[in-house]
Amino acid sequence: MNYLKTAILLAVMTALLVFFGGIFGGRNGAVIALAFAGVMNFVMYWWSDAIVLRMYSAKEATEAEAPALYVSVRSLAAAANMPVPRVYIIQNETPNAFATGRSPAHAAVAVTTGIMNLLTTEELRGVLAHELAHVKNRDILISTIAATIAGAIGYLSHMAYFAALFGGSRRDDDNGSSPLAAIVMMIVGPLAAAIIQMAISRSREFGADAGGAAIAGTPLSLANALRKLDFYNKKMPMEEVNQATAHMFIVSPLSGGGVLRLFSTHPPIEERIKRLQAMVGR
Repeated sequence: MNYLKTAILLAVMTALLVFFGGIFGGRNGAVIALAFAGVMNFVMYWWSDAIVLRMYSAKEATEAEAPALYVSVRSLAAAANMPVPRVYIIQNETPNAFATGRSPAHAAVAVTTGIMNLLTTEELRGVLAHELAHVKNRDILISTIAATIAGAIGYLSHMAYFAALFGGSRRDDDNGSSPLAAIVMMIVGPLAAAIIQMAISRSREFGADAGGAAIAGTPLSLANALRKLDFYNKKMPMEEVNQATAHMFIVSPLSGGGVLRLFSTHPPIEERIKRLQAMVGR
């Protein structure tokens, strides 16, 4: 169901790109914007693991340094029928974790010292299984595709801004735009793309929760871990979080409610816990 929702959201985002490309830049404008965004996000996709790990000063841990963590990661990777990822530790008291890497063969799991001190062994296994599910589901690839399409819409909006700024008003079947179309593109395009991109991210979190619970075999352990992580991230939020990487963490290091939930990278914790509890006894 989560895969179907993701596919539908990606299709809607692609339709937005084609639509706005047509009303503003024509076929050529849409293709150029998509190509430019694709190149930028391809670079991020290929080297995202090194970039993000360095961003949070994550240090690769040896088995001798973190034997219990390695035992859990190795057993969970075997249960998921995937290669054992590299293991990193972030010196930070805020409890959180994320996975990165372009494929199961090039993956890494990073945990903070805070999460290792807070959770029980079974709860930490649930978190690690969630992160392995992200890798197995190739969510990094899915988020890159979404970011590429959203980026292309963003570039079109910038083109619309400059067209309106310099008074461009010509329009024909293949190129150009009216001032009204440029204004609509500037306002609606990036907003709609951001809302859909965040919805895709939330959908993939639900998928990783379900996949992680299946890998670890203990849905309630992950539910308990999420409850603790949500509480402590609100009590002592992580400092200097890059907003572009917030979606990678198991719980959002950013805060916001109400209308801002439309732009949240994570579903409400209450709903995630409810779905995990419903898995018990299936």
